[in-house]
Amino acid sequence: MTGIKRMAAMVALALLAGASSADTTADADSIRAAYAALARSEAPGGQQWFELAQQARNAGVLDVSAEALARAESAGFSPVRVSLEQARVQVASGDAAAAVASLQALVAAGFGNLPVVRDDPVFATLAGQPAYDQLIDGLTRQAYPCRYDETFRDFDFWVGEWDVHLANGQVAGSNRIASAESGCVLIENWIGASGSTGMSVNYLDKATGEWVQVWNSEGGAQISIRGALTDEGMLLAGQIHYVGNGTTAPFRGLWTPLPDGRVRQFFEQSNDGGATWTPWFEGFYTRRSPPE
Repeated sequence: MTGIKRMAAMVALALLAGASSADTTADADSIRAAYAALARSEAPGGQQWFELAQQARNAGVLDVSAEALARAESAGFSPVRVSLEQARVQVASGDAAAAVASLQALVAAGFGNLPVVRDDPVFATLAGQPAYDQLIDGLTRQAYPCRYDETFRDFDFWVGEWDVHLANGQVAGSNRIASAESGCVLIENWIGASGSTGMSVNYLDKATGEWVQVWNSEGGAQISIRGALTDEGMLLAGQIHYVGNGTTAPFRGLWTPLPDGRVRQFFEQSNDGGATWTPWFEGFYTRRSPPE
């Protein structure tokens, strides 16, 4: 009997292999024969049942597909992949509401892989249906939370490409501040008039509610400051460390949007532990291009 079951498994696998070509869809008789052979085989795996379910759906043999999926699930195959395929079968059967409900249940259970749903050609046919569109919107917000959190926009007035001048009009350099990581980070790339360079990463530390800037320049100036948006602008305070001589000092910066569209950047350093402050840099940003 064991030999017969093994032979049945081989037949089922051969039928599946013959139906697996990307350019060929198995006919209903082949699908039903493969199902019968696999059912007679000795302990078929969940992967085999799942592949048969996919072939059956592609062939339009939806009853076999549903039964094969149930067998795959019983065999311990990936619950997520089974649920997704069940939703595809529901789409193929014309039950869009059931398909959306299946996807909603999957998301409620913790599934959050937006591209798997959004980029699936079967699920794409559901676009335009309010419940499905709402599901995709929710997954998108979950996948890219910074895009939809207004507190991450507090520093966007600094985003863009700028020419920077000192208070006396002298050119100080140019700066490019770009939003990155779907709005979670601002990246600064500075080029001084003399050719010096530096860059910073700026982000909202959501755990503390503070904005953070971490700056490093080719000259070894390392700035680590944090704070928040105030009535005067973005005010960050912390310290500066000079790699060259190993010294560290209190440091703070203020970015203020001006009525004429420019931005004033004002840095100060304290050499007495914060008792008094000395201007370190004052620059006026004139926009070259609109924010990204």
